Amino acid sequence: MDAIALTNLSKRFGPVTALTDVSLRIGMNEVVGIVGDNGAGKSTLLKILSGFHQPSSGTMSIMGEPVTLTSVQHARLLGIETVYQDLALVKELSVYENMFLGREITRKRLGLLTMLDRKAMRETCAGYLQRLGLRLPSLDCEIGELSGGQRQAIAIARSTFAGGKILLLDEPLAAMGVREGAIILDLIRSFRARRDMTIVIIAHNHAQVLDVCDRVCLVQHGTVTLDKKSEETSVEELMRVICSGYAVSPQS
Repeated sequence: MDAIALTNLSKRFGPVTALTDVSLRIGMNEVVGIVGDNGAGKSTLLKILSGFHQPSSGTMSIMGEPVTLTSVQHARLLGIETVYQDLALVKELSVYENMFLGREITRKRLGLLTMLDRKAMRETCAGYLQRLGLRLPSLDCEIGELSGGQRQAIAIARSTFAGGKILLLDEPLAAMGVREGAIILDLIRSFRARRDMTIVIIAHNHAQVLDVCDRVCLVQHGTVTLDKKSEETSVEELMRVICSGYAVSPQS
């Protein structure tokens, strides 16, 4: 069963066509990279998958069931979590507080007062991040004190901790140095190794995508022009297709 199946998906904004007849299948627990130049349609595709935009035409299935996503909340109810570049973290709160933001653990004091169970949240957070292999200076430090790579890792961890089965990452490595980017790449590798999460990555760095993804899809002028297993293509081929504009038939 496919985690995501798109058939002849198109999206128009008035006179502007952002996507044209996109057909794409993403298997359960597969890690797929979506690459392409600015304005190619990558972000529009991700926003349709996240429920932020609705397609103008075409169909979508999630976990084998036909769906029409009406909102981001609808997508989340179906197990689709999205991490955008702004991360949606609260810099003044600690790591464990951000992990439980909106779903805090509480306890009763004297049978009357409802209080945050900070000990339970901290211990649960520590155990989950340890399973993911994430190492941080402290769970009590404010998010604003962490590096860009560490903040991105926490945003991804929070989305998977919420119980999502499909994770959409919007440029998770943008503007990161080698050391910070390595944190995110290692985290994606750990998900890929466990095979318990379907991941779609929008990215510009072709080498990094080929390194951590099972497949890579190239989007040009609103359509998928290349769809190959990472081991069957290369940075050179991707650049050649981008520069030549030559359309390669996607995999069926």
